[in-house]
Amino acid sequence: MKNSGRQVKDLLYAQVARIGKAVCSPKRLELIDLLCQGEKPVERLAAEAQISLKLASAHLKELRLAHLVEARKEGKHVYYRLTGNAVADFWVAIRSLAEDRLLDLQAALDKLTEHPSQLQPLSGKELLARARNGEVMVLDVRPTSEYAAGHLPYAQSMPLDELKKRLAELPRDKPIVAYCRGPFCLMAVEAAELLNQKGFQAIRFEEGVAEWRAHGLPVEVEQ
Repeated sequence: MKNSGRQVKDLLYAQVARIGKAVCSPKRLELIDLLCQGEKPVERLAAEAQISLKLASAHLKELRLAHLVEARKEGKHVYYRLTGNAVADFWVAIRSLAEDRLLDLQAALDKLTEHPSQLQPLSGKELLARARNGEVMVLDVRPTSEYAAGHLPYAQSMPLDELKKRLAELPRDKPIVAYCRGPFCLMAVEAAELLNQKGFQAIRFEEGVAEWRAHGLPVEVEQ
């Protein structure tokens, strides 16, 4: 009976360890982070993670075996998505734990917030209230497909590569809050720097859709 109980416990821990094994690669974590933004074809995931298509497919296979991602085929293309919001919450939780415990990670993140314009000035609830009242403009600088898959309420889509051409659409009489994929993403940093250089009042909001949802705040999806 005692040995039987031990075997069951070993099996239970071994099953949980499958998740740890599946996410033990930095690139697999990056792929999860990318998929927090919405469904993507494997070719795009490979390009954004800057790895070969073959390697991306191998990493995604391991994530699929752990039931963290799922795939569908459309024509010649294979599209991947997270199996649920719990996977995005897991990514936010493990990244937050790493930020809290690892000094090297804290130092790397500090480099993103060296300038005042890049600091997150308010909480998610405060940002939501100020955006609702029209006190700030929230700018989503991710690709339009990611905005359509899920975005912060009251946010306007303006991808980083379109920003220079669309400056006339932006207000100069109130702050602009730019956000992208979360703390590890540089698009909002670049957007804030560009806007401030052009005379706008711009700040970077550190969190993205995954963090926003993990806090229990509403996320809007394009119909």
